[in-house]
Amino acid sequence: MLSWNGYEASTAHGSVVEQLDSANEKEIKERREYLSRVVAVTKFLGKQNIPFRGHDEGISSDNHGNFLECINLLKEFDPFLQSYSAPSHCSYLSPSSQNEVIQCCAQEIAATIVREIKEAGMFSVMADEARDGSTEQLAVCVRYVAEGSVKEHLLAMTELKGFDAESVTAAIEEQLRLNGIDHVKVVAQAYDGASVMSGPVGGVQAKFRENHPMAIYVHCYAHQLNLVLCYTCQAIPEAKDLFDLLQSVYTFFSVSLVNHHKFKETQKQLGLQPSELVQISKTRWSCQLRSVNAMIDNLPAVLQCLSSINNPMAVGLHVKLARFSTVYLLMMFKTFLSVTENLHKYLQSQTVDLAKAEEYKCAVCATLKDMRSDEKAELYDRAKAYCAANQIPESCAVTRQRQKQKRVEDYVVDSSCGVVSDLGDAEKLKTNLYLPCLDRMVAEMDQRFSSLNSQVLKGVQACNPGSDNFLCEEDLRGLADHYNVDLKPEEVLVAKNYLARKRESLPIADMQSVFSLLDQVMFPTLTQVIQISLTIPVSSCTCERTFSVLRRLHTLLRSTMGQDRLHHLAIMSVEREELSKFSHSQVIDHFAKMKTRRYSLLLRK
Repeated sequence: MLSWNGYEASTAHGSVVEQLDSANEKEIKERREYLSRVVAVTKFLGKQNIPFRGHDEGISSDNHGNFLECINLLKEFDPFLQSYSAPSHCSYLSPSSQNEVIQCCAQEIAATIVREIKEAGMFSVMADEARDGSTEQLAVCVRYVAEGSVKEHLLAMTELKGFDAESVTAAIEEQLRLNGIDHVKVVAQAYDGASVMSGPVGGVQAKFRENHPMAIYVHCYAHQLNLVLCYTCQAIPEAKDLFDLLQSVYTFFSVSLVNHHKFKETQKQLGLQPSELVQISKTRWSCQLRSVNAMIDNLPAVLQCLSSINNPMAVGLHVKLARFSTVYLLMMFKTFLSVTENLHKYLQSQTVDLAKAEEYKCAVCATLKDMRSDEKAELYDRAKAYCAANQIPESCAVTRQRQKQKRVEDYVVDSSCGVVSDLGDAEKLKTNLYLPCLDRMVAEMDQRFSSLNSQVLKGVQACNPGSDNFLCEEDLRGLADHYNVDLKPEEVLVAKNYLARKRESLPIADMQSVFSLLDQVMFPTLTQVIQISLTIPVSSCTCERTFSVLRRLHTLLRSTMGQDRLHHLAIMSVEREELSKFSHSQVIDHFAKMKTRRYSLLLRK
């Protein structure tokens, strides 16, 4: 009877082993439910660049840091946290547990990127370096095609031990090896124009090609366009004087709080929209246009403010600003820089392809060349109307010709030595200012954007449906041969007819649309060539965006953060979209497998 009663009890409630397993499974579910709150808080703080720890996290402290305070805030509204009591020796709230959860989140993001790169079978490398306090950080980003679209992601952020080409190349190769993609085909590399990166013999691009011979070098188009604007603004003496003047006015009103307060008060009196002057910087993209626009919008307030301040600096700035030639230069550069502004923004997009970028660059060049015969009279009239509206005296409209100093007659010097061009009428303004600046800008664009291999560029343009040589077999062959792709002529012929039929029913705007329409089984080699064209980067702006995040992440109060934690938090912040895609359970499983845990966190499948 005792045995029979035991059998009936085991049938109803399960055996002792099953009961123990059931109890253990319930405990594991509770621990995972608790950990899901910890992971959620970690992902939120990492995505928003919010510090985790506090200065004092002791029991007596009234501020335990953002991480613990968020957990306590959740506890006020979460019934589960109110009822669950984690063991004191296994609360997963310690700094080491925080680092492990952060690491798990970053590694899950990296694993997703690496998996997509391996499925794509090819990728491009983009790298840039920036100073971070007393260290030099290298951002390594990748570009590839996945799910029919172009993607750019941050792969790693590492500290540079040396600043020569060998050290930078070794750091890039090390990150590719650690992520297991060093054997995947690299089709291109994109850096800025620094000699250590772009040197054709001893630079990073040359040393990287020793291991990846197919990886062509692309000088970042956004950096090149910025150099065009910087050199144009500095090449012509009058243009250089203008931007030096804008910087001096900015400094005059930003350094002194008294002057800045007077400037804001003058804006209110004149009924102008409250705004600030913009600082000139060689590294801040398109700041020249914003500085010119800010001065045009605020020139009445600036002139009135300078006239009311009785010191030599204010008098000198007022004399220089209240000239017709200065107003003409402001209007002229607003016209020129507005033409390139949208190209600047377009080149910073992640999905831009090389063919479209080249097409838009040529359109901007053509627009600037057409401006040699247009705009001049209209520009002069606009400057004259602006001077009349802002009561700039006519006596300031003509600049007096000063004699050249004889003592420096036989010397080559960097300054004007007192020689100022006579810019009194429209013809002289056109000859001495308008045409030299315009010609210099066009020449800079033609010179700086011609460094890419012409054979490869023609092949890329042949993949663009908007180009004249679209699907030209000869041009496609040049690109295919460079990357050892055996392009089939039959595929090109069939694709031409197929896309011609498709164009009757839907528009085919860009290279990505062509790649999406062509089936990889039907056109295996042609889609591979188009994929290569899409994978070639246009700029290294993704690296620049990473450094913008780094500035918000590695602040003065977080200066003691280690490199590993900085790398993981940077990936979480930069790749916030990828961070939101995977579930808390994935992070918990990764966390459980990192090392042997005191309590089990994995459920039986």
